[in-house]
Amino acid sequence: MSHTVLVVDDDPGVLDVIVGMLEDLGCEVTSAQSGPDALDRLRQNENISILITDINMPGMDNHELAKQLRPELKILQLSGREPRRGGLPMIRKPFSFEELADTMRRTTGVR
Repeated sequence: MSHTVLVVDDDPGVLDVIVGMLEDLGCEVTSAQSGPDALDRLRQNENISILITDINMPGMDNHELAKQLRPELKILQLSGREPRRGGLPMIRKPFSFEELADTMRRTTGVR
């Protein structure tokens, strides 16, 4: 099964690493560096089924807004220092490919 994932992080270096890991897992990946950009991508691409988003980003808590746009959207939070929000699954940065793969399998069904 192929999954389309939107990754949102305001750090371009981190974003590039995560995108590469997800592509290695066989996901189709699009990315955004801000909440407003992420919401635009969600509106434009109906195939996005998973949102992976940094919690600590300036200006917008985009995972809450994404849930309003698409209640069925699976969300995985990323953070190096913030606590988990809303009971959503979270992975702590930095993480390895194996940690991401395991978390994706357990929380989103990516195999």
